[in-house]
Amino acid sequence: MTDPQAATPLRALWLILAAVMVAFHIGLIFWGLVPNLVSRPLHLAFVLPWVFVFGARSRSQAVSGGILAGLGISAALWVALNHEALGDQYGFLENRFQLGVAIVLLGCVVEAARRAIGWPLPLVAVLALAYALLGQHIPGEFGHAGTPLYSFLGTLTIAEGGIWGSLTAVSVGVVSIFVIFGAVLNAGEAGQGFMNVAAAAAGRLKGGAAKVSVISSALFGSISGSASANVASTGAITLPAMTRLGYPRRLAAAVEAVASSGGQIMPPLMGAGAFVMVELTGIPYTGIMAAAILPALLYFLAVWVGINAYAGRFELRGIDKADRPGRRDVLITSAFFLVPFAVLLWGMFGAGFTPQYAASLSILAGAVLLFFNRTGRFDRVQVAERLASALLNAARQIAMIASIIFCASIIIGVLSITGLGVKITSLILSASGGLLWPSLLLTALACLVLGMEVPTTAAYVICVSVAGPALIQQGVEPLQAHLFVFWFALLSTITPPVCGAVFIAAGMIGESWIKVALTAMALGVGLYVIPLAMIANPNLLNLADAPLAALFAMVRVAIGLALLSHGLIGARGIVGKCALGGAGLGIAMSGLWL
Repeated sequence: MTDPQAATPLRALWLILAAVMVAFHIGLIFWGLVPNLVSRPLHLAFVLPWVFVFGARSRSQAVSGGILAGLGISAALWVALNHEALGDQYGFLENRFQLGVAIVLLGCVVEAARRAIGWPLPLVAVLALAYALLGQHIPGEFGHAGTPLYSFLGTLTIAEGGIWGSLTAVSVGVVSIFVIFGAVLNAGEAGQGFMNVAAAAAGRLKGGAAKVSVISSALFGSISGSASANVASTGAITLPAMTRLGYPRRLAAAVEAVASSGGQIMPPLMGAGAFVMVELTGIPYTGIMAAAILPALLYFLAVWVGINAYAGRFELRGIDKADRPGRRDVLITSAFFLVPFAVLLWGMFGAGFTPQYAASLSILAGAVLLFFNRTGRFDRVQVAERLASALLNAARQIAMIASIIFCASIIIGVLSITGLGVKITSLILSASGGLLWPSLLLTALACLVLGMEVPTTAAYVICVSVAGPALIQQGVEPLQAHLFVFWFALLSTITPPVCGAVFIAAGMIGESWIKVALTAMALGVGLYVIPLAMIANPNLLNLADAPLAALFAMVRVAIGLALLSHGLIGARGIVGKCALGGAGLGIAMSGLWL
């Protein structure tokens, strides 16, 4: 099959489509109000060609994808063109033609998710649809009274619920804008700027190459929001640097996997989770960021302490002075990400703009910087390649995330229409005996299992929809419950048997993934403890309203995490590990009795 990126005429066509797609999403921010049943179907229409055709791996996939894309785009455009009439139907299909449109939309959404991320999430969506249509035949409390076909499918496909619901609104209006922002930064010198800042800040320290990986991954992850993308991008530089300095391969890969996973909990992007959280909780985006920042810093602190402990065991050297970037290079390259970030922060906190409006201004600032390199010269060929890279990467990332969100929206719609979510909540409350901590552990287990099969954001959305209400009923604040679920949905990036970040890092460095996973679990112990500490220490999330209490809680948890991390990695003998680890865990959870 012809590569769409290699063939010049075809590549030009995709670049035009990507440019129109990017212009559409940015334009929505400036054009004012557009009916939801126009903007959201158009969003799907833009997404389908990238998943079905651009992402095709064979000629047969391209042909079938072209047919599916044509059908899906036609159905989505029909909804957009007839949005006023459909608004008067209140989610009820009037004839067989509309039934066919509904079936085409649902089929394309499920298949798009399958092609984008594999079978698990689409399979859950198919099972959810089957439950909605056949659940009246299930005896007992988990059955339901039945859902009329035309009403059920109409609610999912022609009303502002189901695939056009609130999650899709987040994908259209916020996630897409920040994905474009990240693509623009990554196309220029910003990535090198992250690496240079990290190398200048930590390269000279003991274990410096590993600490550079931690800092650069935290910075890069703040815009990429994807553990896999983070490993692939920063790992290409940090992994060879660590092995060249004699770091054990399992440790080098584990450091990169753990640090890159932390990017998904680091504001502002958080793997699109922050924006979904805004929609589900009603808490402003700035409030989500303020609540998420201290736990994220604690996570990276625990990784830092673990690296220090390994540095003592293996005598890990820092980066040689000759290999560290010069001050001038650091200052110049750092501007390529500091300027857009400064515009973003000024827009949100200084001018009071919405996050998506501020991000749009940051995109414009980042796009201007694409015309310059670190030498200050204008290179026409380089600029053209950067612009092309930004457009193509933005379009592909928007399509991938949107495919997940559209498919997850089917599941959320079924939970709402059938009442299954309430029944699962009741089951959790019953199984836990009405006690909070058993409920937390059951929820954590569900997040871990589901996160092994679907991306973090989708696992978070599904888990919080069924388990969140149970936790809130037992006294957990909504934001606590959402962050707790979100963190545990991330566990599968480093926890066997399915640990995506570990697999990628181990493959890049040529080490056994099992060895890497065991080391990563020790380094990333904060990922297992901090969500529990959020529940035990509610002030940890209260930085905006009670900063002193939040900082005090952070210090207490930090001391506990440091002892726990050092006990797991640095202590000798089982007794020493248990003593330090137990003391650290107790201090981290001390909010339970203070």
